[in-house]
Amino acid sequence: MSSGFGRQAAHPSRLWLHAVLLLLTLLTTTIVGARLATNFEQNLPAFQFDEDFNFLFVLWERPLLLAAGLPFSLTLLAILLAHEFGHYFTCLYHRIDASLPYFLPAPTLIGTFGAFIRIRAPIFSRRDLFDVGVAGPLAGFVFLVPALGIGLALSKVIPGIANQGDLTFGTPPLLWLSLQAVFPGVATADVYLHPVARAAWIGLFATALNLLPIGQLDGGHILYAFTGPLHRRLSQVFAVVLIPLGYFYWTGWILWAVFFLITGLRRPAIIDESPVGAGRLRLALIAAAIFLLSFTPDPIQTAMAL
Repeated sequence: MSSGFGRQAAHPSRLWLHAVLLLLTLLTTTIVGARLATNFEQNLPAFQFDEDFNFLFVLWERPLLLAAGLPFSLTLLAILLAHEFGHYFTCLYHRIDASLPYFLPAPTLIGTFGAFIRIRAPIFSRRDLFDVGVAGPLAGFVFLVPALGIGLALSKVIPGIANQGDLTFGTPPLLWLSLQAVFPGVATADVYLHPVARAAWIGLFATALNLLPIGQLDGGHILYAFTGPLHRRLSQVFAVVLIPLGYFYWTGWILWAVFFLITGLRRPAIIDESPVGAGRLRLALIAAAIFLLSFTPDPIQTAMAL
């Protein structure tokens, strides 16, 4: 047994932390899902900040309403878990010491800041780095696609509903194509996404963000596997490209650009610079296609000017 497996076996006491964080994230995302389900049933906009906050008091008096939030929360957690376990099991395969997923419960619009694994050992090979980086988005996408299909089958048509409420959401290409298939001839703004489809939308956004070819993101790992020492300079270029996207579409891109330029451009400690090979190039092209299907320049807009 490799030293990597040995180090992983030495942390059983942390299992309680992984479990507690997962359960707390299930709770926070289920609260969000319950509100989304209530609004969906009542044909109200998905997000209305004042009413959404008041809903917490309703839940306190009627906790059984939480059950309605499980389709959203379980879908979202399944997508996030698939992504992180894609990384985790690839680390196991390559004898790289990594933790189980840590979930981050949070009082946000989706109930979480996502999840991550902690890789506790260096990755010395371009091929291993590529495999770890690409496995997460691929695994998450496998769960995301059927969730989107099921969510759209449960969605309904209400004229102009997508432009109502305190937030409006962009339409990634995969969602647009799926809407044309499920609701032919219906404007995207007239489709009210079921909470399961809303969870899939979040999965699309998270996938696109992770596949940005920058720094320590999954896309950055894929970038390094093919460009090596050019990784840092190219990461800087791609981070700067986010700034005009932030100016013209979504201010959040500027915040991400600043974050990446300050903290996120480190290069891996690669020793084995052997080429990744044609098979991994095909996987990289699949990952690029997934990125293009998932990315939208204006993911979120508020009713007020940003």
